[in-house]
Amino acid sequence: MDIADILIHVRPTLSAEQRANIEEALSESKGVVSAHFSPAHPHELTVAYDPEAAHAGQLLQIVREWDKTATMVGL
Repeated sequence: MDIADILIHVRPTLSAEQRANIEEALSESKGVVSAHFSPAHPHELTVAYDPEAAHAGQLLQIVREWDKTATMVGL
C-alpha cells in the first residue's frame, strides 16, 4: 500500500469542535490513514491516505462540509 499526503488549508477561525469534527469525518473515510491539524498552525490539516482507496478531491469535499473555502495546498 502506498501512502500519499495532502495539506488542506481552512479558515483559521474554525472552532476546535469544528476541527475535531473534520478530523473524525476524515478518519472514518475509506483509505484515510490519519488526519490531523497542526498544533502550531490550526488552519493547516494534513491527511495521509491510500491513493488506491481514496482520492484527494473527495477528501477536500469532506472538509468543505465545514469550510466551503477550504483549499488543497499539496505536499
